[in-house]
Amino acid sequence: LPLWRSSATCKLWQLGLSVRHSWERCQARSCRGFNRTAGQGQQVDTQQKQVLEDLEMPVARRETETLFQERPETGNQYLEDALLQSYLKAHLPPKVLEEVSQDLERFGNRLLTKIKPLGWECELNPPVFRQYDAWGQRVDHIITCSAWKRMKEIAAEEGLIAEAYERRYSNWSRVHQAVKLYLFSTASGGFNCPLAMTDGAAKVIESLGIPASLKNAFDHLTSRDPKKFWTSGQWMTERRGGSDVANGTETVARKQPDGTYRLYGFKWFTSAADSDVTLTLARVADAEGHVKQGSSGLSLFFLKVRDEEEKLNGIRVQRLKDKLGTRQMATAELWLDGAKAELISAEGRGVASISNMLNITRIHNIIGAVASMRRVISLSREYALRRVVFGKLLKDHPLHMQTIARMEVQTRGAFLLLMEIVRLLGLAETNLASEQDQLLLRLLVPVAKLYTGKQASAVVIEAMECFGGQGYMEDTGLPVIVRDTLVLSIWEGTTNILSLDVLRSLTKSQGQVMSVFFSTVQKKLELASSTAKLEPAVKQMKDAISHLAQFTQGAGSKGTVTMELAARDFSYSLARIYAGALLLEHAARPDSSPADISAARRWCNQELCPVATELKHSSYDAEESLMDGSLVYDGRPS
Repeated sequence: LPLWRSSATCKLWQLGLSVRHSWERCQARSCRGFNRTAGQGQQVDTQQKQVLEDLEMPVARRETETLFQERPETGNQYLEDALLQSYLKAHLPPKVLEEVSQDLERFGNRLLTKIKPLGWECELNPPVFRQYDAWGQRVDHIITCSAWKRMKEIAAEEGLIAEAYERRYSNWSRVHQAVKLYLFSTASGGFNCPLAMTDGAAKVIESLGIPASLKNAFDHLTSRDPKKFWTSGQWMTERRGGSDVANGTETVARKQPDGTYRLYGFKWFTSAADSDVTLTLARVADAEGHVKQGSSGLSLFFLKVRDEEEKLNGIRVQRLKDKLGTRQMATAELWLDGAKAELISAEGRGVASISNMLNITRIHNIIGAVASMRRVISLSREYALRRVVFGKLLKDHPLHMQTIARMEVQTRGAFLLLMEIVRLLGLAETNLASEQDQLLLRLLVPVAKLYTGKQASAVVIEAMECFGGQGYMEDTGLPVIVRDTLVLSIWEGTTNILSLDVLRSLTKSQGQVMSVFFSTVQKKLELASSTAKLEPAVKQMKDAISHLAQFTQGAGSKGTVTMELAARDFSYSLARIYAGALLLEHAARPDSSPADISAARRWCNQELCPVATELKHSSYDAEESLMDGSLVYDGRPS
């Protein structure tokens, strides 16, 4: 410390002496007649002003001035996304492409200038729960900021839900909607979550044939009028279970003389608790008050959150959740204490009826994952153009560029997987999908959701390193992206839960879905096979397909435990192989870019069929799995 003080004092003295000499030189020049013209006078005044500013400027600031970094600035997201533009050009009919492109460019400008600042305001002003008013009356008021309310209006104006149900572009309407949501996601301040549930609720009502009693609700959920637009919740999670709704749902529905129901129970986790309406599961009580357990005892209900007087509809808010991320959105614990509701499924068919909602919300989860990856890569590559390290820009460091390129390859695979799913969904919704298309859609939704959730977590954390210490600073906004992304492997089913769902889809179709999977992948490889630069990648894909086929052929004899142990790696294998086929198909286009070809080749260099590799290592041996518990609880008293 004494040495530092001595050094600092010496620097200050030297600085003061230098400044004094500069001041004296300026004065001397003026006295000797150098200040004779206006231009020369302005020059001297500028010099004097600079000297005075130097005198007033703290030493610490002067010494670190050159260390200030430029923030990465991105432009119109649509215009900067070459892969998105090339995909739309390759698939959309010319007239549709022209109109959609104009809309996306306009929307990209609105995102940049209007929506992005609102999203940051939502982050800075999270919802607040006021349980009582000043006079002690219970009000259970969830207060959201003005930016959050404005996001709801913008969602309506842009038709972020309506687009999918108006079907202006027939089967391509879902692609149009998905792309807008993809661009909107990371700028939305968390409003992408209530939109996912709103889309899911509209899908359920549509799948029920839009009954007369739900026509008004459907019109509100799909409205472009900000004054009429409603958002929906999805109240499924209770204290005893998350994904295990069959055994974890305790909410009871009691039928009323007028045919409506009153719900009683506790919802442990309700996202977007400020929504206008919601769908929820409950068990119908009989005349003696008894309910049926298991999934066959669950029915689906629709309810408005508030009544005609804008009072909560038999709902009490216990508290808001204190979450790692998605803090912009109100997630609450709710008591249902006689909430008035309408039974909208056949009694005992609640799980089957709400499956359409889960399909849609899982697709929205994929959209959020891909959008997060694209956002951090856009910021990383912009930063690499500005940040100087060891005497040169980051973009000129080969290892740094290799790191971003690897993230880019993962993002491209995930993006094409997303686009394939929404393309198939569009076909299904316009009655243009074949039986094979529908089987493939059923398989790919859980596969893509579980895989992209994991991909996104890995990519955003890797991208954080691209900014060094700045990546860890809250006011850069980067930690917000990381926190909000980490939930994507949990929402709508964890990785293991969805891996088991993939196995169920195989069992339910009696293996037919895998035949469709293999034939579809083979077709996508045909065009790429004639492209010389893609031949090594095509061979790697064919080897992986062969290994996967061998595994599935012997699946029936492997036993339940073995298949469950293999479920995650099996799902990863499906994701990597199908995404690889999509990348090769995209790279084989006549107007493909060198980046398209490089991405396809690099994707195929990874382990495409991990389930075959792990099988060789006996990772799925039932006896060996008995040691898992010993490893986990080693040293802990029984």
